[in-house]
Amino acid sequence: MWTTEKWRAVLLDFLERAGWSAGEIFFATLLAGGTAVSVATLPWAYALTLAFSAAVSSVILTALQYLAKRTDLTFWPDLIVRMGKTFLGSLAASVAAATVFDITAFDWGTALNVATVTTLAALGKGLLARQQPAPAATPPEPTADAPPAPEPRLTPSTLPTDKYVAAVTH
Repeated sequence: MWTTEKWRAVLLDFLERAGWSAGEIFFATLLAGGTAVSVATLPWAYALTLAFSAAVSSVILTALQYLAKRTDLTFWPDLIVRMGKTFLGSLAASVAAATVFDITAFDWGTALNVATVTTLAALGKGLLARQQPAPAATPPEPTADAPPAPEPRLTPSTLPTDKYVAAVTH
């Protein structure tokens, strides 16, 4: 049975993943709009639609990951899974934002460009978020009663490490 703290940590994990997915695709879509256009002609509505769709996709894919109990991954596998989910979510968002999906008329080039930029942004975020635990000023003296200190853990999450570990451990 999950505790209230576990539910909070999982909710924060879902919000963190969905928020980053939405933000990454929003800015990737605006970047794909080009630099030769003015701020007024940027695809704001399309970018917002893609961002919302990516957030929904992220929640669905993360829920599937939790249901499969594939959340407690080390840094690199976790980052690769996040990048894959970001790429798929971006493509799914592009399809969802298309007025009528027609495989022959769909702009696959733009959708793949946005998905690639979004995935690279996810890689950058994951590398920048990699948390190096601060070393203790003086290590505590081990005692016979005390359990050994846990190994420091690197994560691609922007959540505090303790919240992230509480969310992803089974």
